[in-house]
Amino acid sequence: MKTKHFYIFVGAVVIIFLAVTAFSSENPSDSKNNKDIIKFSHQLHAEVTDCASCHTGVAEATTLDARLLPTKDVCATCHDVEDDETCSTCHYEDVNEPLIQSETSLYFNHAFHVGEQKMECTTCHAGLSEVEYSFEASAVNPPMAQCYTCHNDMSVASNACELCHQNTADLIPEDHKTVSFNKNHKFAAMGDGENCMMCHNDDFCGTCHVSTTGLDAMNKVDDFYTPYSPHKLKSDVKQQQITRVHDLSFRYTHGIEAKGKTAECQTCHQVETFCAECHNSSGGDFAIEGFVPYSHTQPNFTTIGVGTGGGQHAILAKRDIESCASCHDTQGADASCIMCHTDNDGIKGTNPRTHDFNFMKDNEGDWHNDDGSVCYTCHTTASASSGIAGVGFCGYCHD
Repeated sequence: MKTKHFYIFVGAVVIIFLAVTAFSSENPSDSKNNKDIIKFSHQLHAEVTDCASCHTGVAEATTLDARLLPTKDVCATCHDVEDDETCSTCHYEDVNEPLIQSETSLYFNHAFHVGEQKMECTTCHAGLSEVEYSFEASAVNPPMAQCYTCHNDMSVASNACELCHQNTADLIPEDHKTVSFNKNHKFAAMGDGENCMMCHNDDFCGTCHVSTTGLDAMNKVDDFYTPYSPHKLKSDVKQQQITRVHDLSFRYTHGIEAKGKTAECQTCHQVETFCAECHNSSGGDFAIEGFVPYSHTQPNFTTIGVGTGGGQHAILAKRDIESCASCHDTQGADASCIMCHTDNDGIKGTNPRTHDFNFMKDNEGDWHNDDGSVCYTCHTTASASSGIAGVGFCGYCHD
């Protein structure tokens, strides 16, 4: 009896297996890639026509479910599809499978990006015109980092995940799914081209790591640890200690790296106070109080008057405002810039010009409806946020 049941079970498994494999073989997308179905050279066609000539439905497509690949009728506008002698130009012998458009779990509106925003196809699909087949490109679809060039700030485009991703429940990169990622993620974060901030905000590390403010100028050897050394635990949270990431001579060379911006110091250091622990007049390696850079001593460093351009300080500030802020903290008590660059009367031409001619003239900026806009840090006239056309700050653009 047991033998009979065994054979019935085996027979059922075989039938199910055959059914599944038969179904799979009927799906052309599982048997061949599109490049094995159609011969098509993006490189060749890009030399003689534009993308829209072949991808005719893209400009009106509001979803990725729309027909984005060329149809036979589109090909027929240039090729003689009725000539049996030329079939091999595009088709492989004995391959009669249809061209399958890949499914996706993303939202994307081509009509908006191409039609309304007038974006070029190559802005997102970079490199396709340089390969024989689209599927040979390193990335047929744009990598997320490419999208993030626009979708990184609300003033340009929203960076909300659900704007593009249909399912955000398991929106995790593949390398994050390894069992050792929690332990070794620091090595991934240090890799070239990594951008954790694409998904994680500044406070994300603090959800696991505590005591992230332990860095100061007087750290001792005991404050540091080497990788894989024992760590203190506090309420099942890994105590984030200080890693020696700089060379022993870094105190003498850090100015070069800081000026070259090879790393973001503020990732670990509170730059408004950390630098001052050494660079002050009460001692330390180098007293910066009273120190004046050479550029500041030149007669043309600051010029006053309409048409002067502000002198050398204006050029240097536009070139590297972060360097200015390293000493002149515009966000703190030493608001050096707004000592001069402030519009306290709302009259054109009476105060140092900070912006280029017609700056933001055609933009609907937040200063129209937000009295807390950063613009009002400098534009301090009583009529600055009154909303009266032709008066004060509003009169700069609205007659």
